[in-house]
Amino acid sequence: MSQSRIALVLRHAEQIHLGNLEQVLLEHGYTIRYVDTLAGDGVRGIDPAEADLLVVLGGEMGVYETDLFPVLADEIDLLADRLAARRPIFGVCLGAQLMASALGSPVYRGPSNEIGYRLVEPTEAGQDSPLRHVDGIPMMQWHSDTFDLPAGTTRLAGSAAYGNEAYAIDDWALAVQFHPELTAAMHETWLTSSDAEVRAEGLDPDALRQERAQHSDAMQRASSAMFSEWLSALPGAAADPRRTP
Repeated sequence: MSQSRIALVLRHAEQIHLGNLEQVLLEHGYTIRYVDTLAGDGVRGIDPAEADLLVVLGGEMGVYETDLFPVLADEIDLLADRLAARRPIFGVCLGAQLMASALGSPVYRGPSNEIGYRLVEPTEAGQDSPLRHVDGIPMMQWHSDTFDLPAGTTRLAGSAAYGNEAYAIDDWALAVQFHPELTAAMHETWLTSSDAEVRAEGLDPDALRQERAQHSDAMQRASSAMFSEWLSALPGAAADPRRTP
């Protein structure tokens, strides 16, 4: 029997996990290993090229807050080495921002604290990539930071508020600013734990719950299709029989 591929997942908070993307990884034959970056030795000692796939999840901190969260500097070094080795990597929200920083681009506060389901518009290149699955489907946004598009990457999507929503390097590196992993249960947890932040933005938590009822199922289907297609195109990956045209 062939050995399972390893997906190493950098997690910055227990409630910000793989969500619906976990099942996709399992279906593609991956064994999942979480690293809780704020605990223990953080990411020190990790071989940047060893795991078959590195997934970098979101978090409530900013990439530029290395004084408060020194592990972020270690993560940026780890990602820089991983990217230099051209090993498969997928970043979500903070993960996408950390990847951008590792590629030499600044990360900074954006024009707004964007919370809610919003349309993400694939570019022409995005329409010829796994991002095509999210076209016309409101995706969950929860961020207030952004970044300049890193040199050597291809912009795959933007939105009305933020120009850089997704970028890639060939078929082996993908970063998304939105939250494709979010399940309905995760959304409720986030809303409950961030009630003060949501209300401070002038938002009604119950209105956000109504958005979830309207969009969550379609978003999760689109997210799973996007991630599955991307995994199928990785070097050495088996063809995915569920890929849709």
